[in-house]
This record gives sequence, C-alpha cells and structure tokens, in this order.
Amino acid sequence: MDQRYDAYCMADPDFYDSPTELDEEDLDFTASGYPMPDGWTRHTQDIWLVYRPDGVTLPLQGWKIHVSASRDNADKVISAVWDYCTPLRIPFKYLRGQQIHHTQNMKYADRGSSGKLVTIYPVDETQFHEILQALEQRIGGEPGPYILSDLRWNAGPLYVRYGGFVERHVVSVKGTQEQAIEDPAGNLVPDRRDPAFYLPPWVTLPEFLKPHWEARNTAPLADLPYRVERVLHFSNGGGIYAGTDTRSGEQVILKEARPHAGLSTDGADAVARLARERKILEQLAGVASVPEVRGSFKLGEHHFLVEEFIEGRPLNKYFGERYPFNEPDPDPQEISDYVEWALKICRQVENAVAALHERDVIFGDLHPYNVLVRADDNVTLIDFEVATLVQEGLRPPLGNPAFAAPRDRTGFDIDRYALGCLRLFMFLPMTVLLRHGTGKARHLAREISRLFPQLPQKFLDVAVRDIEGNESAGEAGNASPAKSRADQRPRHTAPANEEHLARLPLLGVDPAAWELVRRSMADAILASATPDRDDRLFPGDIAQFRSGGLNLAHGAAGVLYALDVTGAGRFPEHEEWLANHAMRRDQRARLGFYDGLHGVAYTLDQLGHHSSALELLDLLLKEKWQSLGTDLLSGLSGIGLNLLHFARQTGSTTLRDTALRAAELVAGRLGGESDVGTISGGDHPHSGLLQGSSGPALFFVRLYEDTTDTAFLDLAETALRQDLRRCLTRESGALHVNEGWRSMPYLATGSAGVALALQAYLRHRTDERFTTAAEGVRRSSASSYYVQSGLFNGRAGIIAHAASISQFRSPGEDPEVRAHLQALSWHALSYQGHLAFPGDQLVRLSMDLATGSAGVLLALGAALHDSPASLPFLGPAWPYAARLAGADGAA
Repeated sequence: MDQRYDAYCMADPDFYDSPTELDEEDLDFTASGYPMPDGWTRHTQDIWLVYRPDGVTLPLQGWKIHVSASRDNADKVISAVWDYCTPLRIPFKYLRGQQIHHTQNMKYADRGSSGKLVTIYPVDETQFHEILQALEQRIGGEPGPYILSDLRWNAGPLYVRYGGFVERHVVSVKGTQEQAIEDPAGNLVPDRRDPAFYLPPWVTLPEFLKPHWEARNTAPLADLPYRVERVLHFSNGGGIYAGTDTRSGEQVILKEARPHAGLSTDGADAVARLARERKILEQLAGVASVPEVRGSFKLGEHHFLVEEFIEGRPLNKYFGERYPFNEPDPDPQEISDYVEWALKICRQVENAVAALHERDVIFGDLHPYNVLVRADDNVTLIDFEVATLVQEGLRPPLGNPAFAAPRDRTGFDIDRYALGCLRLFMFLPMTVLLRHGTGKARHLAREISRLFPQLPQKFLDVAVRDIEGNESAGEAGNASPAKSRADQRPRHTAPANEEHLARLPLLGVDPAAWELVRRSMADAILASATPDRDDRLFPGDIAQFRSGGLNLAHGAAGVLYALDVTGAGRFPEHEEWLANHAMRRDQRARLGFYDGLHGVAYTLDQLGHHSSALELLDLLLKEKWQSLGTDLLSGLSGIGLNLLHFARQTGSTTLRDTALRAAELVAGRLGGESDVGTISGGDHPHSGLLQGSSGPALFFVRLYEDTTDTAFLDLAETALRQDLRRCLTRESGALHVNEGWRSMPYLATGSAGVALALQAYLRHRTDERFTTAAEGVRRSSASSYYVQSGLFNGRAGIIAHAASISQFRSPGEDPEVRAHLQALSWHALSYQGHLAFPGDQLVRLSMDLATGSAGVLLALGAALHDSPASLPFLGPAWPYAARLAGADGAA
C-alpha cells in the first residue's frame, strides 16, 4: 500500500478524508486559545495555524527555523515560541493540533517534512541568529524527532533550512510542478525538500551555522565493526540496511530506529518498537523460520539492531513473475504449476506461524512483504516490531490493510485471520477489500474457484472460516486515538449484495442490466454528495486535498461529466455548486485540464453553462499558464486542447491563436525521439497519455484535424515515438510502459493511454511500427487480473481502451470486453445499498473520475451506452476528421 493513504483513512470509515479536518475541540494546543495580540492576524492554512503581525514584510525566501517536539512537550514548545515571537512581531505558524502532530510523525509520514511542529520566519540573517540564540535559552535540548531536511542547531529542537517563504512553482526536469525558489539570475528552480539537508549552490552558509554543519558530518562510522553496503528500505522511523560484520565477514541486516519518530498508532516510536523486536527475537531463538539476533549498538542518537541476513526474496516479489493471470491466455500447465507452488508456500508459512505460537508469540504483521522465500521454497518471517506475547493481551499498532485483523480478533486469532487472507491472496490478491466487510471473503473464494478449478475446496473453506470469525462488521485495523473519529461514525460500505453481483455478468447481453447498474451507481454517487462542504462535493482520491475538489480527475467536474455522458442524468443543484465554487478560486485549485480549472470550464460548457464557462476561461487566460509543463494532465497540451475546443464553440480567432501559441511552446520543448530515456517515472519524466508524450501527441493530432497542417502530424509522430521508446514487450507479446522495476498497462501512465493516442494518429497516417505497438497494447488489455478498478490506473481504463478498439457492432458483445465487465464484480462494493467501487489502494470508496465509481461508470458507458462515452478529446474524431482520414488514405 502507498503509505500516504493511511492518514486519510482516519477521519471517515467509508471515504478518504483529510486528517486536518478538525473540530474546534481538536485545536488542543494551549496557544490556540490565547487572545490575539493587537495588530496580529491568525488564519488556517492547510494543516497550520498561521500568525502574522500587521505591517511586517517578509522576503520571498530565506533562512527559516523549524522546531520539533514529542507529544509530551509539544504544547510547552509552542507556548514558548508564542511568548517569544508575539512581542517581537515575528511571523510563525504551528500545526493545528496533537492529532496532526502525531500524523506528521508516523512511520510512513513524509520524511522530508516530518518532525516540523513550528515554523518561524526571520526577516533577515541578523534576526535569524537572534531568534536561534534566544530560543536556545528557552527550549534548547527539548526532545523531539530529528528534522531530516534541516540542519540542527546544537542539540535541538531548533532546525534551520534555506527555502521559500511563499508558494511559487516551477516545472521540474521530470515535467511536474514543484515548489520553487529564485536563483541569482531570477530563474525559479525547485525548492528541494529532500530528507537530507540541502543548501542551494548560490547561498553562503552563515558563519554561525558552520559548527553545526561540521557536527552533522562527523558520525563515527569508522569505529563500527559493520560495513553498510546497500539500503533495503526507508521509513520515517529509520532505515534497513544490508551490510557485513567486518570481524567475521558474515552478512547482516542492520535495522535503524530514530527516537521520537516513526510513531505507531499507540504512540510508540521506532526505538520502542526496535526494543520490542529484539525481545521477541530472543524469545524465538532457535526457531528455524526466524532470523537470529547478532547484536545491537547506538550511532549518535540512532539505535540499531543487527540480525542474521537471510538469502531470499519477499513473497510479494513473486507475483509479477509467477501469477499466471497477469498475462493473457495463460497456459493450463502454468496454472497447475502455480497452484502446486502456492500451496507449498502457504503450508510453509502456516508451519512457521505455528512455531511462533508454540513460543507464545503472536506475529501480528503477517503479509507477503514480511515473508522471505529462499531458493528451496522454505520461508523465513521477518519484521517483528509489532509482535507480542499472547499473555500481554496487546493488539498490533501497525498492520498491512490487506491482512490486518478486525478488532474483534484477539490472541492467536489475529494471525489466523492473516493466514486466511494469505490463502486467498495467493490466488486473487485483493484481500484489502475485506476491510469493507469480511463477507467479501466468500465472493473472492468463489472467483478463485473459477480461476483455479483444481484448487481443493477445503483449502478455501478454511480461509473463509478464519477470515469471517464471528462475522464482525468492524473494519479491519487497529484501535487508536488517531482513528477514533472514523471508528465513531457508522460504516455505510459493505461487500456488494448478490443483486449487484448478479447484474454484472449480464452487462453487454441484457440492456436492462446496464440500465439497472447505471442507476445504482448514480444513486451511490449522489448519496455520497456533501454540498454543505466547500472543499469537495464528491469524495474521491487523496489528491483532491492537494489540487482541490473541483477538477475533472478528482473533483466534482469529473463526476458530473461522467454522469452526463453515460446518460445517468443532469443534476442542476450540483452543477450550481461547481459553477459557484469555480469562481471563488480555491487556493488549491490549479490551472490544468485534468487537475485544474481548465477542465472545470470545459465541463461547465458541456453541461450547458456556457456563460459561466467563458467567464472562468477568461480569468484563466490572465494567469501565467505559459510556464506550465507540456502534459495533458496539468500542462499545456490539456490547456491547448481546451482552448481549441472553445475556439470551435465560439468561433474565436483569439482563442485559436492562443491554442496555437500553446502548441508552439509544446513543440519547442518536445525534442527528438532519443531525447527521452527508456524508463518512465521515478527520477525520469513519465511516459503515457496524461503525463507523458502521448498527451502532446493527441494535441498535435487534433491541431492537424483543425488546421490540416501536416507539420502537426510530424510532431505527433515524434511524441509517440518518445513514449514507445519507454515501453517494453513482454513474452506474451503484451506492450507495457517500462518503469524499470515494473511495467504498466494502464490508461494514465501505462500503455493503454499510449494506444489511445496511437489510434488518433493512425486515423490519418499508416505506420507499421505504430500498428504493431497498438496490437501489443491490445494484448496487454486481455489479461484477467488488474489490481484496481479505476479509470486511470485500473480495470476501468482497460475496458475503455478495449471498447475503443472493439470490432463488434456493440463493444458489450465483445468477449474480451464482457470478461472485463464480469471481473468488475471482484471490486464491487455497496454504499448505502447502491453499487460502488473502491478508489486507489482499495481501502476506501471513491466517487471520482480518475480512481473511483464515476470512472468505472464512464468505462461502462464506453462499452454499453447508446452513444459511447469517452474522456474529452478521445471519442469519435472531430467533425471533419473522417474526411481528412479519407483524404490521407489511412485505415
């Protein structure tokens, strides 16, 4: 699981919601109740309470001071900063409450921002030094987590970093917008916030900071009898490293724990959990499936546990290589071999857990990343930081959501639940859906029997029994103060009822089934609406809390667009909400087409709100859009397509000229085919439709259709070749985008999206390489298993692509499309009795276009609606494109 999502599960049991949405009683730091001094203002900014004195002008960037603290002394530290800064009229901000403070320091919190409780903004270097000296006298030495992005002043809790005081943005070399600072030449460059102190090359370290810089770089590594050779894992609590004991030459694992950091839900820090791991491993000494302790030491303030190195690979790594349904048309012998291997692994893991139970140990965190498989298929369990002794009566404070037991499970039943999940996971890796209700286990078991008919039924029956237990309806997870708000709210999510599941296989055969499914999904979406909220209308992915709740990808615009184009209806009160909020200009709202206000303007126009759309567009054209990236998601290609759309709608030559200006900027930055690497994502620019070169390719094709200028087709060809350079062909013939460590078939950043741009191009020119690539993507869309159901990164996007290339009179009659429609039942859930689907990571429902139910609805509309639904600019070609295609002689 992407650990960023964990914090967004705390506020609501059904949907991702902001952990910063606090009630007044949650503003529990004492300073929040202090009366405001004369001449000061206070306002909320995301997770911060910001205090500003009137008349004080800050620079745009400079040295800032951060203050850290633990839970026990956070209130004291904030009050000390208040007492010092307010009389001297020094601007500052602090986290809004203890809950947010806890969240910011959890195990998988962002390592670049973790630890920051207070930020202070000096007006110049003289004041900067004075503040450090004064606060050192007041709070110097107070305990708190080390702020990894900063330079520590003495023993803390004061830290410093040079960076921006106001939000400015620049497009990075990866093509994404990042926060920026200005270099001496006046250029905006990324304001790096890495989990390591970084000094911009033009900034001189003040003389009074040099001793602290030298202290940071004098760790006594040479005195240790261990040589660190590679990093295996990082979390906010520390790292895990592979190394060698230089005394014996033995390979070892070194586990690091940072004090006051990497908190679990019970408040324990990484150091406390590391001590627990050592205690448990010593209890298990001699158990063959458990690593041996080799020693421990401290390096500065960091604690280390040294363990036996196990030669093996995490069980999870085998799925991409061995799971037969990752590929289209798996060989029956391959399926049979996989069943034999998976059953053997399950037996090994169950025997290993039984050996723990014989020593009175509850593992508590069983999942495929914590199972190492050796070359002989024997297994070793690793990571015992939340393991407990059965007599302690404790529950694990951390856990993988696909395996964490419901709160009614105690003792060894915690592990038995996880073992039941493992049995299902090995054959259909979707047990995270059990968080929505353990009743989903029976449905997954039935689907597994269909996929693997040779699997013994008793094997699955035991799994279902151990998962259902006493059939508690409680969410799988761990009780904690941080999650209490979600726990106190009634859950409205459940496994889809039999009526819903019965309808899905009929899609494409029975028109009435499509009508019923569409109505049920629309009812779920409408039932989730929150028109009383200003930050969002429909719940969606966590991205809506970064880019706002208005846009096409994750906001109200995308949901209303999907409802309209699939024939599910128009909803004037919600359209009014969108129009009104668009004109208010939420501070999070961006300019782009899918993640910003250009897409909102397009949607308003599509829904008939032409004057509101044009008014919004006029405001957007006054913004500095020229510096955006070239992509379709948030950059110039999406904006250019939108301008071209409005030029067609209005006949405006000004809008057409502006679209051509956007095209000129995109073309100027495009480069040649070999100017991109062979890897997508990570430290490299993305490939694909939304963030790669396929978005510009689509823009250029539509410009050709508008202008008949073949130079645009030449540019489209170059852009498509760039994206194909970052693709690979698997043994099955399936074409995927190559991310280096994995390959992706999906619509947003995978090969399905590339194929949609290829189709647009091939309407006008023949190209053998492109035709071959399109066939490879067709193969990639024929697999049986996809992790998620969403449009951008899941099965719905595969359905949209498969429907767009179907040769059947109705795509719903296509056997491949129908197989995908039926497999949607794997993800099917119920919200207030209506059919709904989970968002990315699957642990909460989503209603948005990119990740949730609206996107699934649009994909169904692409296959089943009388007028096939599609994303903007990806449907049937524009009015005279067919004439152009005929003139060009394209197929």
